[in-house]
Amino acid sequence: MSRTPDHATRASALAPPLLQAHALTCTFSISAGFFRSRRSLHAVNGVDLVLRQGEVLGIVGESGCGKSTVARMLLGLQLPSSGHITLDGQDVRQLGRRAVARRVQPVFQDPYSSLNPRRGIASIVSLPLEVHGVGTKPERRQQAVAMLERVGLPARYADHTPGQLSGGQRQRVAIARALVMQPEIVICDEPTSALDVSVQAQILNLLMDLRRDFGLTYVFISHNLAVVEHIATRVAVMYLGKVVEQAETATLFRAPRHPYTQALLASVLTPDPGLGIPDTGLGLAFPDPLNPPPGCPFHPRCAQRMTRCSKQPPVLTPGPQGSVACHLHPTPLVPGAAPAA
Repeated sequence: MSRTPDHATRASALAPPLLQAHALTCTFSISAGFFRSRRSLHAVNGVDLVLRQGEVLGIVGESGCGKSTVARMLLGLQLPSSGHITLDGQDVRQLGRRAVARRVQPVFQDPYSSLNPRRGIASIVSLPLEVHGVGTKPERRQQAVAMLERVGLPARYADHTPGQLSGGQRQRVAIARALVMQPEIVICDEPTSALDVSVQAQILNLLMDLRRDFGLTYVFISHNLAVVEHIATRVAVMYLGKVVEQAETATLFRAPRHPYTQALLASVLTPDPGLGIPDTGLGLAFPDPLNPPPGCPFHPRCAQRMTRCSKQPPVLTPGPQGSVACHLHPTPLVPGAAPAA
């Protein structure tokens, strides 16, 4: 279900960057077994992202493409191996974790494992206020109860524990905890994937209402393309640690340019039973991040690959329809520059 961008979305395209990531790289050292040297796994490899006030930036891709690692770096939970992140033009390393946490908050995938099962709901929601020394204990509880009611949980749930709530109610608690500090940015990492379909719709509608009412800016990470199309204003597609395409949501879903994006969209199930299970043409084997292919990382699975694809990595190139890293869409020549080999 696609949406027409609202006025705030159109205005955000002209706003200066609120959160910006430049050349983010995250490399892990992985054990290869006894008597073998350790190997490097590039979970994220040179990612650039720009997030403007009021946007919903969707990040999509297969499992293992680096989406959640990007989220953890944006939250300060994982230090990048190289590259940097700025918030309102300031390096987050200079701002400090507490200052960043006041402005950037997470909503994680599993609403049970991210909540302390031994604490009451109001206590969980008020914890960020306690950590930052905001108000007295009665004031913090009052703010927590008010936020719980705002996300659809009546005050009578305030002293319940997470185990007494359903999955959808627990995710509402996680959202209330994220918003109680009144952040500017909320990073949602697969926030609906652990929920029933009917509950997913309720949580998505809640997130959209909260965005409107509180002027929030979202980074929304998901493997569910239908969900991303519904909520995002702009989409970045990741493959093997890199962004391979980035465009406005309507543009990307109407006319995807990268073969991987095209394959992802072809994999979306339709309600027509006569069409059967879609064939993406990608095969069953996933790429090995410990042994990435030379050239374009997608070329071994690409039906449109050319000779240069196995030798020369494409560059993410901006254009009027968005950015794409693919030799099918060559870099426009700069006047006076020599053509690429």
